[in-house]
Amino acid sequence: MERSVTGAAPYGEIDPPPADRVLVIKLGALGDFLQAIGPMQAIRKAYPRAEITLLTTAPFSKLAETSGLFDRIVIDERPSFWNLPGVLRLRGALRATRAQLVFDLQTSDRSSTYLKLFWPDRPLWSGIAAGASHRHANPARDDMHTVDRQKEQLAVAGIRDVALPDLSFLVDEGIGDLSLPERFVLLAPGGAPHRPEKRWPAVHFAVLAARLQGAGLTPVVLGTQAEAEAERAILDACPDAVSLVDKTSLLQIAPLARRAAGAVGNDTGPMHLITISGCPSVVLYSHASDPALCGQQGPAVTILRRPDLRDLAPDEVFAALEPR
Repeated sequence: MERSVTGAAPYGEIDPPPADRVLVIKLGALGDFLQAIGPMQAIRKAYPRAEITLLTTAPFSKLAETSGLFDRIVIDERPSFWNLPGVLRLRGALRATRAQLVFDLQTSDRSSTYLKLFWPDRPLWSGIAAGASHRHANPARDDMHTVDRQKEQLAVAGIRDVALPDLSFLVDEGIGDLSLPERFVLLAPGGAPHRPEKRWPAVHFAVLAARLQGAGLTPVVLGTQAEAEAERAILDACPDAVSLVDKTSLLQIAPLARRAAGAVGNDTGPMHLITISGCPSVVLYSHASDPALCGQQGPAVTILRRPDLRDLAPDEVFAALEPR
């Protein structure tokens, strides 16, 4: 029989604690935030009439607002702990929620310390903080995929119905004005500027783009000006490719993915949006990140991994893509 990692009771024998005011903490990054939407939706389902507040960082406030899951959104400016005025403002914001129950989905050392900021009115707490009422104490939690870890965390608090995120709240958002080809494949060549080892070479994306065009699939490039090198390489190799670099918002990626025949990209936040949306996708990993811990999930995802992404041939990526 499955046991709670707290040893208190089997997951199946406990119910979510009653609460009229709930706080959810999720600060980032993008991929982690997206994977937490499923747990957030499960929390809302478990507490349909509660006032639920989200504590997050500014980049994710619009996405959170659009989700319709929260009654209030509070921005954490992440003050240094030696910044006493900033910490006091954060404490005031936390206490103003009057939360009876907190779901810490960030489960970092930083977010765990927020439990202390509620003193003297400590709420029930789901997370890893010392003194948490519903502590996820599984010693193997750091070896679990993010999705599985959060499912188990919520099960400790009696919430067992946790599904993959439903992104149906992300609607067209004006993509009908982008003059997209009939059949296209999204290319996401971006990645964190300080993590170049996570990027498949621009020249490989260019070769893949030409192969896609030859197969009747127009490449459509996503990204920001940080992807200018890859954008130029793709357009030089495939003049019929469409560039949406700096032309789309985060909220438009899921609707684009629903229309796309397929997608190929590096391990980035936008690829989480694309795969969750059901688009047949190939995601490229180097030694720099482990898909067993954070890999994109969805109904049609292929992960290709090489210690050095320069060694991953475009022909192999092309063969792995199964467009619809």
